[in-house]
Amino acid sequence: MKPRNLEEMKVFAKTAWLWLLVAVVGTGQVLRAQDMGETSIADEGNRFAITIGPVDLPAAGEHSHGAHGGVWPPVAEVQIPGHGYVTGFEWEIVNASGEQMPRAVLHHLNLIDPRHRELFLPISQRVAAVGNETQDIKLPGFFLGYPVMAGQPIVVSAMMHNPTGAELNDVYVKFYLNYTPTGRPWPLFDVFPFQLDVAFPAGDKSFSIPPGVSTWSYDASPAMPGRLMGIGGHLHPHAVNITFSDVETGEVIYEGLPIPGEGEELGGVTIGKLYLRGGEFISPEKTYRVSVTYDNPFPDSLPEGGMGVVGGIFMPTGGYPWPTADVSDELYQLDRNHYLRALQGKMDEIMAQSAGDPLPPAEDEHPAGTPAHEH
Repeated sequence: MKPRNLEEMKVFAKTAWLWLLVAVVGTGQVLRAQDMGETSIADEGNRFAITIGPVDLPAAGEHSHGAHGGVWPPVAEVQIPGHGYVTGFEWEIVNASGEQMPRAVLHHLNLIDPRHRELFLPISQRVAAVGNETQDIKLPGFFLGYPVMAGQPIVVSAMMHNPTGAELNDVYVKFYLNYTPTGRPWPLFDVFPFQLDVAFPAGDKSFSIPPGVSTWSYDASPAMPGRLMGIGGHLHPHAVNITFSDVETGEVIYEGLPIPGEGEELGGVTIGKLYLRGGEFISPEKTYRVSVTYDNPFPDSLPEGGMGVVGGIFMPTGGYPWPTADVSDELYQLDRNHYLRALQGKMDEIMAQSAGDPLPPAEDEHPAGTPAHEH
């Protein structure tokens, strides 16, 4: 039987590790459309294996983030093969012979559940997201697990690119969801992924950074009460910090700071191990704010150079089931059409497209035919 009260939860949660499901984002021009292998999923006994490919990747430059020519495998929907609790994930890039290829060729990969809603918005739930710097994640399977069911649909959306300088052919993305079958007394706690982005509610999530210090934020309330067990963030270069706070009291629940990487790149963002104090209770009666600050040292704006998203794991309280999505909701439909690449651009642009109006002109508009970015 799973512990349900706070004191029991604190005892176990202090040993829990943090599972961060944070979207890694970027921009890129579409290099070309091509026939690619279908996306598939298979049950390998202790993991669900998602395969994308084969994909051919012509060589591209190794310069700025946006200079890499993007190759977009078709968005696909797969179904979870069995019941279980996801306890982590691993991923690799291989060729047709199974040899390891550079992880850098994966720009980003997103898993989305269209049947359930996000914690802070009535859009499709983001289940997992990785970029080329994302490490394999392992939960303490005895304590924490994300429940999934056979037949549960998962939308798979990815962007690939090739900064290696050499053409790569027949490349496959292998993404593994490690799981524990149902029917065992563990994991003790059900946890669910969540995201909150400064560019919510829908559309492309990147934005241009003006010279000097600037701040973006978004306010929202959760759909149910519960505890944030872990939280992290994603930033771009020149970020000062990202915060998650209580709007009413001003309390900063989490501050993520950039971790330096090579050159101007970021090595990551500091994480909030909220499980060490039993989690942070949040309530639908309160409003919370994600806020990101940048300091652009250049005299000109950095087109599409900013991003600010927090994500992590959430434990509902009070026996609440995770809410299903209202597929008739206008925002749900806008968001879904965006991640399916039927609409492109930011919120005002996809609303105009949805209404049948022409897109407003923009100086940094993506080239014609560029698919929408799901970040």
